[in-house]
Amino acid sequence: MAVAPTQRVICASAKLTNGGSGLRFTLARHGAVVPAFAIRYAGKVYAYLNQCAHIPVELDWLEGEFFDKSGLYLICATHGATYEPDTGCCILGPCKGQRLIALDVREAGGAVILAEGEDHHV
Repeated sequence: MAVAPTQRVICASAKLTNGGSGLRFTLARHGAVVPAFAIRYAGKVYAYLNQCAHIPVELDWLEGEFFDKSGLYLICATHGATYEPDTGCCILGPCKGQRLIALDVREAGGAVILAEGEDHHV
């Protein structure tokens, strides 16, 4: 599958399941390489910088494990901050009301595609 020069395939769509393990990847942002992740929730793919809104630590408690046991919320392993997977909004914890930094992803041709350099808040 061809993608634009400002886009890249980060994984096959089938790799992400609803409320299941996420996929870690890195991207360039402000001259640095930063960790990020993609997850699937309610049939849609979402991606965020892998950084808690409270202090900049990675969320996953094991590599790729971002969801709580219910598979309904993202949770920071360090602080217990709880985020809505579709908005990145913290609903419980020390950064309540703050958001994860969302990344522009889409699915096409059976792949998850990241629009590099186009970070935005949901």
